[in-house]
Amino acid sequence: MDTSLSSIAVVGLGTMGTGIAEVLALAGREVIGIDISEAAALGAVASLEASTARAVGRGRITERERADALARFRTSDDLRAVADAELVIEVVPETYEIKQQVFRELDAIVSPTAILATGTNALSVTRLAAESQHPERVLGLHFFNPAPAMKLVEVVSSVLTAPPAVEAVTALARELGKEPVAVGDRPGFVADGLLFGYLNQAAAMYEANYASREDIDAAMKLGCGLPMGPLALLDLIGIDTARTVLEAMYAESQDRLHAPAPVLGQLSSAGLTGRKAGRGFYTYDAPGGQTVVPDTLTPAADAVSGAGRDVASVGVAGSGTMASGIAEVFAKAGYDVVLAARSQEKADVAKGRIAKSLERSVAKGRLTAEARDETLARITAAGSLDAFAEVDLAVEAVAEDLEIKRQLFAALDKVCRPGAVLATTTSSLPVVAIARATARPEDVIGMHFFNPAPAMKLVEVVRTVLTADDVHATVRAVCARIRKHPVDCGDRAGFIVNALLFPYLNNAIKMVEEHYASLDDIDAAMKLGGGYPMGPFELLDVVGLDVSLAIEKVLHKEFRDPGLAPAPLLEHLVAAGCLGRKTGRGFREYARR
Repeated sequence: MDTSLSSIAVVGLGTMGTGIAEVLALAGREVIGIDISEAAALGAVASLEASTARAVGRGRITERERADALARFRTSDDLRAVADAELVIEVVPETYEIKQQVFRELDAIVSPTAILATGTNALSVTRLAAESQHPERVLGLHFFNPAPAMKLVEVVSSVLTAPPAVEAVTALARELGKEPVAVGDRPGFVADGLLFGYLNQAAAMYEANYASREDIDAAMKLGCGLPMGPLALLDLIGIDTARTVLEAMYAESQDRLHAPAPVLGQLSSAGLTGRKAGRGFYTYDAPGGQTVVPDTLTPAADAVSGAGRDVASVGVAGSGTMASGIAEVFAKAGYDVVLAARSQEKADVAKGRIAKSLERSVAKGRLTAEARDETLARITAAGSLDAFAEVDLAVEAVAEDLEIKRQLFAALDKVCRPGAVLATTTSSLPVVAIARATARPEDVIGMHFFNPAPAMKLVEVVRTVLTADDVHATVRAVCARIRKHPVDCGDRAGFIVNALLFPYLNNAIKMVEEHYASLDDIDAAMKLGGGYPMGPFELLDVVGLDVSLAIEKVLHKEFRDPGLAPAPLLEHLVAAGCLGRKTGRGFREYARR
């Protein structure tokens, strides 16, 4: 089997095919692009000309390199033009019928030693290979959009694929400056196998009117550091394409998390397929446009109606990292803060932690020495909740244990003045159960900050069925003053971020349990293919495996979905005391500090 792969054909010149052709031509390969549409072929040439011109303008390539790349790319509407290609990459529409027809025709055209690659991200490579007279030369070569920018390439082997073919395309991917990850044949492979389940859950969350499209997207960008929110990403991918991928995944897994949310089918049937149609979850300035324009669902600037309560002083209960961070945030914003712990000593230690944090900000030039001193002066450390007698807002940040929180709120109910707002920072427990520990559940609301609180912009504002309107308005106004982005969500397990994040993490663990891919390959796939700041196993070890398991159990208990049951490997690691970075060992081992 020839492994030089200097002459390559790309069948299908849509966005992905054009991007792959650009990568190949810039890397010195002779490329022929095939498309039955003359407009698509002309568009591919124009796209390559424009993209390489921008690259010259930015100093990434020379004018000579641009001219050479353009000379290496030609197009045709006749599949027979690929006869001399050593590698053919098909990127035609995501249906078995079209792809199988292409493979059958290629058998009669190309050399028996040529490698045939499918760009599918959802269909069975094995089933496509079975249509070929030489299934040993068929494999998957899954680039990510936009192909010139994204580093990940999944190299997909079927049970029929010959190792030399895999070796040849893997070497090619490296020569193209990509990071190849070897995976087996199952719908979605690694990156999309994890990504599309998460996107589907986000669509279902929106369909259930649990949260607005803007709040869902903002929550995942600000809470997880993702480059795009899930609904905006579905619009970019194409809602019809996403539905096809999910159908294939569900057919294989029978996991309800992969069963396409009905809203995906409804939007697809209506032709509202995302950016390419000019409308999907959002509305765009034109078909193919990137600019979101207001529509009937766009929230008004003053979406929260009604006057709130005055807040001049804030009490923060707790002595851990989160409590210290929240107290720092409020004090920086000009609030008088009482930081109360179980003892004066613990409260003083927590205030000392804030002092060190502020000192680091001064050293980095983010804060003046005067502002540091003023901030610290606003914080009073107290060894008892009795110090909360006159605060306008009490924020609880103690252990994530329902009974502990209920006891604390019962104490707050007795100490805090009438009309004070009582907020819990729980990330997974039912806020209403905490509220019922008081005689004033209408004053109780969730304010879920993210760690580290001084740096993370998101706050999930959680209303229960009993929360008063003016309490909600108060917390929204407070979030604006402390320069946080509030997102509204109802009182159910996981709220927005954890309800979408932890099933994705759980599914990553299941991939390892099933020996489908390694920790390193999965982490690399999600960082390089999805633009995630951390891979799932890096994140699990940072969050803590015990914390992650507790959240998974809460989600499973509330939604009763078998797909949400914690992965046994996670339970085993927690039972063994392997809790992540804090113990020196989780999914990986870490040097002890």
